[in-house]
Amino acid sequence: MGPMDYESNSWIWDGVCYYPHLFGGLMLTAALLGFSTSYFSGNGAPSLPFFWSDFGIFQKRKSEKKRIRVYMDGCFDLMHFGHANALRQAKALGDELVVGVVSDEEIIANKGPPVLPMEERLALVSGLKWVDEVIANAPYAITEQFMNRLFNEHKIDYIIHGDDPCLLPDGTDAYALAKKAGRYKQIKRTEGVSSTDIVGRILSSMNDATDSKNHNETSPNGDSNKESSSHGALSHFLPTSHRIVQFSNGRGPGPNARIVYIDGAFDLFHAGHIEILKSARQLGDFLLVGIHNDQTVSKLRGKQFPIMHLHERSLGVLGCQYVDEVIIGAPWEITRDMITTFNISLVVHGTVAENNPFASDSDPYAVPKSMGIFKLLESPKNITTTSIAKRIVANHDAFKKRNAKKVESEKKYYAEKKYICGD
Repeated sequence: MGPMDYESNSWIWDGVCYYPHLFGGLMLTAALLGFSTSYFSGNGAPSLPFFWSDFGIFQKRKSEKKRIRVYMDGCFDLMHFGHANALRQAKALGDELVVGVVSDEEIIANKGPPVLPMEERLALVSGLKWVDEVIANAPYAITEQFMNRLFNEHKIDYIIHGDDPCLLPDGTDAYALAKKAGRYKQIKRTEGVSSTDIVGRILSSMNDATDSKNHNETSPNGDSNKESSSHGALSHFLPTSHRIVQFSNGRGPGPNARIVYIDGAFDLFHAGHIEILKSARQLGDFLLVGIHNDQTVSKLRGKQFPIMHLHERSLGVLGCQYVDEVIIGAPWEITRDMITTFNISLVVHGTVAENNPFASDSDPYAVPKSMGIFKLLESPKNITTTSIAKRIVANHDAFKKRNAKKVESEKKYYAEKKYICGD
């Protein structure tokens, strides 16, 4: 028998612990054999590990632990931190996370028109730090054929979904087959956010903007903006330090790291954000992202913005795999002291940005430009928060009808909600 491969000598102590009498006998036998062999033939006793390797109870071969692959699917339309947290929880249930992105056709058939097309939703999901693989055009319902494909072709061990019900148009459970097969696991719903809620905020915000504009046109003093309330800031989300820690990488830059800084509102985190952050990260070793506070965004873009408040936007950015750290409530102007404090090597800004009619005359990048560390990055996608909001407004009736149904179920959920010990 050839030499055995051992993890460590701890197998000896396992034998002492679990088989004391047998182990004692073996020790005595080995000692006698060693004595007799060395006495009569002049040879030393054989090495104990090789001698005991014939006893299976002490063999500890190195074995690779099977990697658990889990699958989670979704529409991931209007990506928000709730989606990101669901995928974070799913990844924690295995070693590798495969995500199915439901096709545009399936969403239209089951829920109504999506805000984001497949290409943009794929970019968002692929850009999250917890996602290992993505399956495009996944079905809305887990059919037997697709489930077998997951198990056999993609080697999926478990199918994951949140604890909120996912019903098909006929009222049946979309995950019934996975549950029946014993390959289903459940995670906690992330409180305080939903795509329905965000669509509602956008519709309300755009209505506010239109009403405010019309009122200003008829108002002689033009100060009617003060009477308009911004629905964009409404949220059920209560931020905690625990959630931020869960999303954070938990590590700082190395001593000689090239730190790249980019800032912005990052409202309604979209594919354009993902791509510009990816481009920025490729220019250095550590990407630091500054996220402007709500007051700054409102001043620059109008009272209907931001759609999502500061902590929601911060979590959205932190979930991106290209981001190492964020400054929550970053200053509008980048000062020399800030560059020194964070050891910033390069400041970048994308070519595609919101139109800022209320922006001040001062250049927020004047200092890094004077230091020769500013770079204008060509934005890979021509997408903005406003352009996405306009998609919803353009299909106002369809989204309003869809939201009406979802709002009722959301109200029922919150009315019946009990204490949740969520992750």
